[in-house]
Amino acid sequence: MHYELYYWPEIQGRGEFVRLALEESGVGYTDVARGKGGTRKMMRLMQGNALKTLPFAPPYLKAGKLWIGQTANILFYLGARHGLAPKAEAGRLWVHQLQLTIADFLVEIHDAHHPVGVNFYYEDQKPEAHRRGEDFRASRAPKFLGYFERVLNKSRGPFLTGRRVTYADLSLFQVVDGLRYAFPKSAVRLEKKHPRVVEVHDRVAVRPRVRAYLESDRRIPFNRLGIFRYYPELDG
Repeated sequence: MHYELYYWPEIQGRGEFVRLALEESGVGYTDVARGKGGTRKMMRLMQGNALKTLPFAPPYLKAGKLWIGQTANILFYLGARHGLAPKAEAGRLWVHQLQLTIADFLVEIHDAHHPVGVNFYYEDQKPEAHRRGEDFRASRAPKFLGYFERVLNKSRGPFLTGRRVTYADLSLFQVVDGLRYAFPKSAVRLEKKHPRVVEVHDRVAVRPRVRAYLESDRRIPFNRLGIFRYYPELDG
């Protein structure tokens, strides 16, 4: 099957978690909005009446006759079909649970620089962001990373569920990579206390398909438009 991914063409954002799964799976896909007229097509589909299962926002995926929205939902679908999730129902639900926890973490990361609201520029909420950033570095980031460190300690394998990589491991890689960009000084301190999380990042980064993707122009660079944004004053 050749997939169609619909996501904003200028950012990694939540679409990057889907891209990583597609790249690791080695399946064919088109990143529609990055092609000519792709963004207009994406918006027409979201705002029109052509789709019965109308997505709230990108990313969404066309898989044959299916249209699937929400990052964790897309990954739940892809994981079962491309060896990125266990075959047993309990295992699939466990990986899905881990992915939903990562989704919660992403909200915390985003709100560190936009605590008041997404419709306000960062410059309009800098005092609130400074206070929120302090709490994120001291409390929220250690809490989430500590949870995944405990999961890895219990898994007895290099990955979150044991010896085999799942889409949750790919997503944890992206979180660590993003924290290194957005909070470079804090990431150094955090990583010292969460070595197994770092090990997952490093193992994913050298997987042949992932490495080829990271070195290609298909990988959009981090910037100040996505979830992970670097503002030196928020890094402590």
